[in-house]
Amino acid sequence: MAKQKTLFFCKECGNDFPKWFGQCPVCKAWSSCVEEVVGKETHFSQIKSSKERVRPLLIHEVERTAEIRIDMHNGELNRVLGGGLVPGSMTLIGGEPGIGKSTLILQVVLQLQKRVLYISGEESAQQLRLRADRLKGGNKECFIANETSLDTIFEHIHEINPELVVIDSIQTVSMESLESSPGSIVQVRECAAAILRYAKESNIPVFIIGHINKEGSIAGPKVLEHIVDTVLQFEGDQHYMYRILRSVKNRFGSTSELAIFEMRQDGLREVSNPSELLLSQDHAGLSGVAVAAAIEGIRPFLIETQALVSTAAYGTPQRSATGFDIRRMNMLLAVLEKRAGFKIAQKDVFLNIAGGLRVSDPAIDLAIISAILSSSMDIAIDCRTCLAGEVGLSGEIRPVNRIEQRIMEAEKLGFERILIPSNNLKGFDTKKLKIEIVQLKKVEEAFRHLFA
Repeated sequence: MAKQKTLFFCKECGNDFPKWFGQCPVCKAWSSCVEEVVGKETHFSQIKSSKERVRPLLIHEVERTAEIRIDMHNGELNRVLGGGLVPGSMTLIGGEPGIGKSTLILQVVLQLQKRVLYISGEESAQQLRLRADRLKGGNKECFIANETSLDTIFEHIHEINPELVVIDSIQTVSMESLESSPGSIVQVRECAAAILRYAKESNIPVFIIGHINKEGSIAGPKVLEHIVDTVLQFEGDQHYMYRILRSVKNRFGSTSELAIFEMRQDGLREVSNPSELLLSQDHAGLSGVAVAAAIEGIRPFLIETQALVSTAAYGTPQRSATGFDIRRMNMLLAVLEKRAGFKIAQKDVFLNIAGGLRVSDPAIDLAIISAILSSSMDIAIDCRTCLAGEVGLSGEIRPVNRIEQRIMEAEKLGFERILIPSNNLKGFDTKKLKIEIVQLKKVEEAFRHLFA
């Protein structure tokens, strides 16, 4: 009997090695190498392989083809995908348990008038039927199959001949030719590679739902993200009603897009104007609140930044940030202390982005330090004023991109004044605007306008 071949795979980067290492030689991660049995690749009769040899072509000889997109009947999802689903593409959706990944995909496929095969390895058909009744979809050709064997899944695909395939989730699918358990590195990698071959050769798009690990990244080998065409990350705090769908990787569109949904009893509702939902009704007279004009992808929206500064009750001051990078907040606190002269080194500072969002736009720096200073001095900022600007280490306010969209969004929501960086309005006609625009060079000027 032939000896089984085993290799050691790194759980972090996906590289394989002939022997075990305590530290991965590639990504330097400790205790990440696991042993897996490697089997021979299984040939699926349902996947037709071309035996004809294709001659390499010069790039100008490649025929141009019109880009075809499948309308998902969901404006937010279409935006993140780059305008719709590309035929033959493979899309991976990851997120925390219970965040709404399966709900989103089932809701989308029930709205499509296409033949869909939904493979569920975690939920029963009765559970999916109950969810479908709650979502109230109208697709009469949505087939459900509870299966974890990849060979049987391809038999179902060959029998039904669907126009869209959904696999929930990739960690439950396994090949019978591999002796490792489902969810292992080898199983996830080989199953994903086989599904990708089917998608490319049949030109049928495939949605794959994936688990995430405790660090928040897609579970399984890193090579899984390299195999697929698009990686979408479903985020959100389960204590809030909002859900955010981000594009981490997209071969057919931009990776800076963002979609916002509102979780309801009857499914996920698209949020077309997130600014009205992210701003509270009234915060007049409350200190520690500043409104920032942020942009995610191509969408401008206004968000509340909330800060609380108090005397440190213990020896070491506490620093906490929710929805914002804690290291950048510490940098902004150092700028306040060194450049503006405000002593907050011995005070506790707590920062929160309202609505459970996580924002990485540097243009909210000015709103962050304004909210912190407002809480420290216990002076409220005018609720009809919003801010946009990046703060540098020397205390200067640096220009930000797409300032016109930020100003137009603030004017549309009824704000009367916006503070922006100096020399950030080149070529933009402000005569027709009703909002007052204040241009600033340093943070001291912003404080004089806000707390004079």
